[in-house]
Amino acid sequence: MALPASSPGSAALVTGASSGLGEAMARELAQRGHGVVLVARSEERLRALAGELATAHGVRAEAVACDVTDPAARDRLEAEVARLGLRVDVLVNNAGFGTYEPFVETPRERVLAEVRVNTEAVADLTARWLPRMVERGAGAVLITASTAGFQPLPGNAVYSAGKSFALTFAEAIGHEVKDRGVTVTALCPGPVKTGFQDASGAHDFAAGLPKPLWRTPAQVAAAGIDGLARGRRVVVPGAPNRVLATIGRLSPRPIVVRVMDSS
Repeated sequence: MALPASSPGSAALVTGASSGLGEAMARELAQRGHGVVLVARSEERLRALAGELATAHGVRAEAVACDVTDPAARDRLEAEVARLGLRVDVLVNNAGFGTYEPFVETPRERVLAEVRVNTEAVADLTARWLPRMVERGAGAVLITASTAGFQPLPGNAVYSAGKSFALTFAEAIGHEVKDRGVTVTALCPGPVKTGFQDASGAHDFAAGLPKPLWRTPAQVAAAGIDGLARGRRVVVPGAPNRVLATIGRLSPRPIVVRVMDSS
């Protein structure tokens, strides 16, 4: 199993592509010769990035504005990809955000939006394109999870639960299609130097994380796409993060919850 070769009419669809890790994923794929469909809410930024990638790498790059929390918008995304005459051979489910505060202090609307983007949209977009990959006997799906998904995180409950879903979902469906010519990889980065922390209200939390845990978006994107190309089930960039992920996965839950309590 490997990353499908780029061909006329094929594309890698990347959600959350307007900035941060999603943008880095799009750059990495375009650099490797893949046409890309860039998906996010910010159409202006997407169009600028699409033009840049097309010019720099000679690939087809399309920008499609879409709020993936909205089921109707996801319907329109699928219809637009079909209208463009593109076949999604690589799907990168990357869009997401977190909330760093006690659950009872988080507005219900934000909780639901976070669940929709981190779990519902991942399952829905995968359900739209993975079966077609299986029918063709070729394709690849990269799902951005997190080291947060290896254990429960008080003060970050919805995010860690959502990323646990992303991780176990990717592992399970990856096993289901492993003999069907399709690769599914869960990418589980630790902290990444993007605007995610500020957008999620995690600036103070992030400031206390040790420097060896941090990676740049380009480092994480390269590790994720390399892992996808090699048929890896789970990718955790950086040795320190792999150690912590293993501890989080194997340690007794009552101990983990006490240790990870950010209150």
